[in-house]
Amino acid sequence: MLIACHECDLIHRLGRLSPRDTARCSRCGAVLVRRKPDTIERCLAFTLAGLILFMVANIFPFLAFKMEFQVRQTTLLTGVVELYRQGFGGVAAVVLITTFLAPAVHLLAMLGLVVPIKMGFMPPWVPHILRLVKMTLPWSMMEIFMLGILVALVKLTKLARIEPGIAIFSFFGLICVMAALTAALDTHWIWEKWTTRRLPTR
Repeated sequence: MLIACHECDLIHRLGRLSPRDTARCSRCGAVLVRRKPDTIERCLAFTLAGLILFMVANIFPFLAFKMEFQVRQTTLLTGVVELYRQGFGGVAAVVLITTFLAPAVHLLAMLGLVVPIKMGFMPPWVPHILRLVKMTLPWSMMEIFMLGILVALVKLTKLARIEPGIAIFSFFGLICVMAALTAALDTHWIWEKWTTRRLPTR
């Protein structure tokens, strides 16, 4: 496999690396590849956990506002609809993409990637899935949305009683799981097996 150093652009031919091995550039010493052990098993576990947390975060109430005798519960999608109704269509679209569509596509793409490999089959759609995962990752900005929610909570506590729902905790857990999923994915190992079309026992 040929790989270019992201620091000095020197082309290297990589041999087979064992789990936890690290390949460095022979000219500048930058890390080329760092093998991640049990990447498929860990990615599968994080993907399944992420899908469960994603469903909980979008089905159950996110926040409950209590003012005198009035109680109003909101979910992630009702917040998007409310933004659109108030004339903030652009903001609603950004929130919908970054907190719902991008994470959903990312998790489903990972599921379609790791399940066949775990079953011993290298699917023909591997290059498309890897490109889709790389494309959706920058759009999944749930941590920024969570930060905005926390800032809004501080300001709204003076006007109403705010009670966090189970969805907000699931959403926070989803942020952690997505970060762990990204860290566990060894794309170089997958590309290597794709080019050779073989799945050795790990």
